[in-house]
Amino acid sequence: MNKDRLMQIIVSPVISEKSTMAAEQNKQFVFRVLNNASKLEISHAVELMFSVEVDQVRVLNCKGKAKRFGSMMGRRSDWKKAYIKLKPGHDIDFGTGA
Repeated sequence: MNKDRLMQIIVSPVISEKSTMAAEQNKQFVFRVLNNASKLEISHAVELMFSVEVDQVRVLNCKGKAKRFGSMMGRRSDWKKAYIKLKPGHDIDFGTGA
């Protein structure tokens, strides 16, 4: 797998109440990923970027909502979410930063 491709797989972490609970209880972390990313690519990307070992990857395709923009109907884009479970002894800390 191309290292440049792996660096682009993870778009952003999903920080919500549900994802925070999953991280505290089950060591699961939630990321927004590219729509065409596979489970194997997501696993390798997380291991490369955070220096952790991945135990399991689950993906979820989120459909975009239909929204009204003034008098016109529009649609938000579809996106993919990945739930990453880490092996025991590994952790990702998003709180450390400048």
